[in-house]
Amino acid sequence: MHGKSEAGFKTGLIDFTAGSLGGVALVYVSQPMDTVKVKMQTFPHLYKNMIDCTIGTFKRDGFVRGLYAGTVPAIVANVAENSVLFAAYGACQNVVALVARKQSVAELSALDNATAGFLAAFFSSFTLCPTELIKCKLQALREVQAHNLKPNEKLPKISPFQLTKQILRSEGIPGMFRGLSSTFAREMPGYFFFFGGYEASRELMAKPGQSKDDIGPIKTMVAGAVGGVALWTSIFPADVIKSRIQVQSLTLSMTQVGIDILRKEGPLAFYNGLQPTIVRTIPATAVLFVVYEYTKKFMAELFI
Repeated sequence: MHGKSEAGFKTGLIDFTAGSLGGVALVYVSQPMDTVKVKMQTFPHLYKNMIDCTIGTFKRDGFVRGLYAGTVPAIVANVAENSVLFAAYGACQNVVALVARKQSVAELSALDNATAGFLAAFFSSFTLCPTELIKCKLQALREVQAHNLKPNEKLPKISPFQLTKQILRSEGIPGMFRGLSSTFAREMPGYFFFFGGYEASRELMAKPGQSKDDIGPIKTMVAGAVGGVALWTSIFPADVIKSRIQVQSLTLSMTQVGIDILRKEGPLAFYNGLQPTIVRTIPATAVLFVVYEYTKKFMAELFI
């Protein structure tokens, strides 16, 4: 019994560490297009398209303070989310295997794994929401403060720590969890499709008699990209609503914000920023999964 609990702890720690490293890699690959996505979602009237937003952001604020705005909280958000997500995913796989009466996690189907991803996202949402809030606000800072800036005036510097202090001072701890319900609505169904798409792709690409864990890094990256595209195409309207609530500090419910967007801007407004999201998702989730899987293999050989 002691041996099983120790092995379970080691496996959980490996999932946690591999998810953390994958999260860091994902941010550095995807941050510029994530910034463009948030700007287009929140201020659709300011930008014609992805190229216009990218060039405009770069010209006004440069690479570091423009396209890579919010990188520190993005790293914190992704490390927090992915470490908890992948650790919870491993635990939820065991729960699903138990309920489905399967001998091991290796016997789980793509649907079983999708269900485990759905459950795991509940836990990761609590770590993601506050850091995502800070990231989105920093990314859209120029647009929010545009009415206070004079022509050619530089954007005032504000650190993630300063912004966090401002929110806590004015709104308290509940202010850090603004958009939590829309985060649940985005994350849980999103990760059902994310892990389901990833695992189904790995199964399809495995040769007869080959384990999906041995398909190699290129196929693993392809499967990761498929999972990422499945995630974002399924949950993008909820992500638009979440970004509006967080950036504009709205107190309306997710449903009210959604109805307001639909009435004033039409159904296509729910897909503002989808193009840069898909552009960033393909390499980002490919890198996330290859880093996760191979870190996991390396650590398992060392410690188990």
